Amino acid sequence: MPSLFKKGDIMIGGIFPVFNKDVSNIATFEGEPPAVICALYDLRAFRWTQVMIFAIEEINNDPGLLPNISLGYRILNSCSSPTNTLRAALTLPSRQDEKEKAYGCSPGISAVIAEAGSSQSLAVAGILGPFQVPVVSYFSTCACLSNRAKYPTFFRTIPSDYFQAKALAVLVKHFGWEWIGAIQSDNDYGRNGILAFTEEVKKFGICIAFVGTVLRTYPQEKILKVIEMIKESSVKVILAFSPEGDFSPLMKEVVKHNITGIQWLASEAWITAPQPSTPEMYQAFGGALGFVVQKMAIPNLKQFLTDINPYRDPSVPFVKEFWEIMVGCQPVSHGMGTGAEKATKICTGNETLIDHTQDVFFNVTQLRVSYNVYKAVYAIAHALHQLVFCQPAGEKNAKPCLNLSEINPKEVTYHLQRVNFINQFGDNVFFDENGNPPASYDIINWQLKNGQVQHVTLGHFTSTKNGDYTLSIQEENIVWRTGKVVPTSVCSNACPVGTRKAQIKGKPTCCFDCIPCADGTIANLTGTSECMPCPQEYWSSERKDVCILKNVEFLAYHEPMGIALTVVALLGASLSLLTMTIFIHYRETPVIKASNSELSCFLLFSLFLCFLCPLTFIGRPTVWTCMLRHTVFGVTFALCISCILGKTIVVVTAFKATHPSNTVAVKFGPTQQRIIVCSCTLIQIVICILWLKLSPPLPDRVFKYSNKKIVLECNTGSDVAFYVVLGYIGFLAVVCLVLAFLARKLPDNFNEAKFITFSMLIFCAVWITFIPAYVSSPGKFTVAVEIFAILSSAFGLLISIFAPKCYIILIKPEKNTRKHVMGKNSLQKP
Repeated sequence: MPSLFKKGDIMIGGIFPVFNKDVSNIATFEGEPPAVICALYDLRAFRWTQVMIFAIEEINNDPGLLPNISLGYRILNSCSSPTNTLRAALTLPSRQDEKEKAYGCSPGISAVIAEAGSSQSLAVAGILGPFQVPVVSYFSTCACLSNRAKYPTFFRTIPSDYFQAKALAVLVKHFGWEWIGAIQSDNDYGRNGILAFTEEVKKFGICIAFVGTVLRTYPQEKILKVIEMIKESSVKVILAFSPEGDFSPLMKEVVKHNITGIQWLASEAWITAPQPSTPEMYQAFGGALGFVVQKMAIPNLKQFLTDINPYRDPSVPFVKEFWEIMVGCQPVSHGMGTGAEKATKICTGNETLIDHTQDVFFNVTQLRVSYNVYKAVYAIAHALHQLVFCQPAGEKNAKPCLNLSEINPKEVTYHLQRVNFINQFGDNVFFDENGNPPASYDIINWQLKNGQVQHVTLGHFTSTKNGDYTLSIQEENIVWRTGKVVPTSVCSNACPVGTRKAQIKGKPTCCFDCIPCADGTIANLTGTSECMPCPQEYWSSERKDVCILKNVEFLAYHEPMGIALTVVALLGASLSLLTMTIFIHYRETPVIKASNSELSCFLLFSLFLCFLCPLTFIGRPTVWTCMLRHTVFGVTFALCISCILGKTIVVVTAFKATHPSNTVAVKFGPTQQRIIVCSCTLIQIVICILWLKLSPPLPDRVFKYSNKKIVLECNTGSDVAFYVVLGYIGFLAVVCLVLAFLARKLPDNFNEAKFITFSMLIFCAVWITFIPAYVSSPGKFTVAVEIFAILSSAFGLLISIFAPKCYIILIKPEKNTRKHVMGKNSLQKP
């Protein structure tokens, strides 16, 4: 294989893709393998070879670095092919070239600078790693090469794709792009780069719409499939993670099909490459954004490049092709060549490069990959200095501590891992445990100035060891493909407030529908994935964007139902007082005397309290009203029923005494009646005291009746106590009903037992129907049902027992006589 060669005390190998394409015939294994034939000469790669030579010459002239030791080199061409790269890696240790044999026996290769492509570097690192030969790459960024178990001797002066993928993901997140496409080269560089990028963007919730694959050797049909993929997709941002040679066929097709309006993101492999940076490509790729390693201007390099001359040594490979491209003619000494070469203009021999120094090849002010080659050479030199002199470069009185013939590549690898120096440009050169340099990128934007594509630096990205990063970017100076407005790229627009994302089955997470939040939940930000539930005291607004306080509901005095019940209660209390007044005024009349005036007044007073009792049920519940409403209700109704019980017993005993000598009625006089009323009422009082002591009723907020309101009601505290109170009242009422029913047919025109029976029937009917209505009524209607039962039963007692008496007293006073009250039968003697 042709090589750039110079003998030295210590030899460094180099592998560069001077040609971009391998056009070798396939070996048939029937004869000697055909010679390697490469095409597509790459000026940029040729400059990399010259930078390596320049750096070695600079080191050889530096008395402080490897003094009295000369570095030599052997540089081979890889044709951008992993196969040829492997061939070059195996060729480096051998000395088969006749020209090299003329220099005598040269030392073995101590280190290798290789390669541009990640797939090629994988081949070199894989074949040289077992021999402990250190390999330093200047342009291979695949994160897979950081695997120290597989590639223990691999180093690089360009950051890993892990950091580039992280930088690209941060850039995508920064501009809010959520739906992007990806183009990868069908090799380790492209596949691993997109894989790392995909993992990073997933952390930010960004989706990849499609992944197209390209390669420089792909047929036209495969490239057109990627074109159709781009056309059919709705993405407006596409990342191309590919070397320029692999991406170039697709770029030409994109321009040919006039696909515009796409914001392209570029990997460092092509964003600053000179070949695609043309006005023609700018039509579709203008405004492209990408990351590149930092640029640097190397002093004296331009002069070194302009000194390249094919006439100085006609046998030096790669120079003839360079001269033909740069000068435009074929050197005289190379007259023998292919037919294509014969058609080229023959040089006169007087041509120089002075007239072509404006070419981008000679622009050494913005070197990026070339600077990586430069740093790689110096890193190897510093490792060799430490190995040979046992001290860092730059210290005085350096004396060798190792014979050059004893240099072992394994020891070079050991010292290369520990290299740490600051070069003449102020950059700290070192490698981490995986052989990677510190990650630092410039943000490049394609802009058209004076008819030429310019790579304008508009920002910077730096990653630290702890995983943090800093991104600075001059957004106002970016030229977008869509103009000055930042393009948008989303599969679905952000959901407005009050709605949430609903994943569409079978589509990426970035594609979603927007559905309203459920009742009781809100989304007060756009693009919310989940609706937030409102606190218990709040409810969602109609737009579902804010929580509002629930309405508080209780039976209030000012509402129609409260007013009606209050009026009815006061009316009942007034009628009770009026009836009591009538009974007191007419207490000496036969009707009043016959109905036991004392018990009647007690009964009317208890009914008065029963009518006032509902007033404690109306209004906002408090601790005192909750304790009063049920206990007062229980005690007043117990007093009321006790009075009726007393009256019933009096009626029964009086009419059962059929003989004047019978003393039963005499024994059940006023004292006994009072004892009955007080004892029956006292039992209820004791029950209520125990209730208030053990588990008193308390005000409570109830949320179960409605989602939009809070019902304030009194919690009984103990349902058992509440139903014991009701049960006791019911027991007294049943006893009254039974006794009154037994005495209903006793003789007398005014037999009070009939009225007591009827009143007890009404009372029992009301409270029997109350229980299911009370349990099933929601909210404030529960209170209304209880008030209705109290008023209904109280009115039933008042009307059934006292209305007939008042009727006789006020309307039929002629019947208010002893004769009428006692009746005919009662006046006849037995």
